[in-house]
Amino acid sequence: MAKKPPYTVIRGGKLLDIAKRKAVPVDILIKGDTIAEIGRPGLAAPAGATVIDARNRLMHPGLINAHTHGPGNLSKGLHDRWSLELLLTASQWNGIGRNLEDKYLSALIGASEMVLKGCTAAYDLAAEFPLPTVEGLSAMAQAYEEVGMRCVLAPMVADLSFFEAIPGLMDRLPAHLQKEVESFRLAPWKATTKQMKKALQKWSFDNVHPAVAPTIPHHCSDEFLVSCRNLAKEHDVGIHTHVAESKVQVIAGYQRYGSSLAAHMDKLGLVNERFTVAHGVWLDGDDMKRLGDRGASVAHNPGSNMRLGNGLADVRGMLERQVNVGVGTDGANCSDNLNMYEAMRLASLASKAQGPDIEHWLTTEEALRAATEGSARALGMDKQIGKIAPGYKADIVFLDLHHVNWIPTNDPVNQIVHTEDGSGVHSVMVGGRLIVENRKLLTVDLPKLAAQAAASQARRAKLTGAAKQLYHRLEKVVGAFCPGLAKAPLHIHRYVAGRPHHVH
Repeated sequence: MAKKPPYTVIRGGKLLDIAKRKAVPVDILIKGDTIAEIGRPGLAAPAGATVIDARNRLMHPGLINAHTHGPGNLSKGLHDRWSLELLLTASQWNGIGRNLEDKYLSALIGASEMVLKGCTAAYDLAAEFPLPTVEGLSAMAQAYEEVGMRCVLAPMVADLSFFEAIPGLMDRLPAHLQKEVESFRLAPWKATTKQMKKALQKWSFDNVHPAVAPTIPHHCSDEFLVSCRNLAKEHDVGIHTHVAESKVQVIAGYQRYGSSLAAHMDKLGLVNERFTVAHGVWLDGDDMKRLGDRGASVAHNPGSNMRLGNGLADVRGMLERQVNVGVGTDGANCSDNLNMYEAMRLASLASKAQGPDIEHWLTTEEALRAATEGSARALGMDKQIGKIAPGYKADIVFLDLHHVNWIPTNDPVNQIVHTEDGSGVHSVMVGGRLIVENRKLLTVDLPKLAAQAAASQARRAKLTGAAKQLYHRLEKVVGAFCPGLAKAPLHIHRYVAGRPHHVH
């Protein structure tokens, strides 16, 4: 006889009602990992149900990180002033010399940080050099499962190196540097496709699901993009790619394809309801409409967009054209933390920094829905997570109403987005199981994790030191060439600095 799933009842908490902007006293009955019923205090529960006392707690859906990079967690805080193109130049400095333990460790660090800060699921684009491996992807998936977080894990792949992908850049490098950047060369696309196919066929994780991530369109040959499309269709998984993140990308796309990056990917048949654009800062109205018409998503990463000098995305324009918008942090090597409360706050504030027309600004309700329901849809899990409702997985964050962030409590939607910073997170539940309780992560020994990270740093120090030196030799050329490319005229403007031809 099959064992009956256990029951849990949460009593005494206040459930966020986003639409009414209130926190309402309720009890929640959970059967196994799924919410069975939500009712008034005193809700009947089966005998023997585990009782969770949620008095003085505000309950909201687990936040969902629509875009991050697990391998970036060993590189948090590594450098200050780098653009997206300099970050790509620093890929060896960021990731050289990593073994399976390092890949596992980096994902474990990120998952631990996210869940401690109220995030219960993430879309993780994970790079391995020179091509993805079943073992590496499995090690990263294992880390998420051990922490207890949900994840969509996508091998981030390309068949052209950064230096090959930017028109004219290789020619600008001195001969000795051209020789050195041969070490950035990636595996042929057929070999990479074979590895991804093998990983998809052997996937065996419960709460970690696979996807495919051709990293940046013009870093991939058309044959490779088509193979990614076919692979995603064959295995019914999503596609996630960086599109129009920087102006340099957009200019490179026009030079290579004679069209926008989004238009080119649409022409190749990749854009559909399982397609997610990372960033989309430099999408124009036509691209936004194209994505909206196809049911596609954009993972909006305001912290990273500003950190890398890429400008401010037009999120209102996306929403007006029916694009599904999620919110992400990006990787810790280019946004420095994986705090989804901060990402929501920045999404709100970045929209308000773009002009005086308040109708164009994102509301806090829109920011919160994007970081829950919108991100859930980007992960392809909108029927399972993103809401606290019967039939949805019991992924619940408990905020401490006695924490200073919540004294006093006025409008809980405003305060989750504008006031909460993660320090008010008391407990976090994923699938009916407490992962964080009373501010303590129950699934990971953090002092041990710190020691493992320090040992990894020490072991890789010689390799990363040499890679850093190579970066600094390349930085001078890339740091001059790419900003020059970004000065080319374009019909849209996303920088905070004065628009082209402004009067001094």
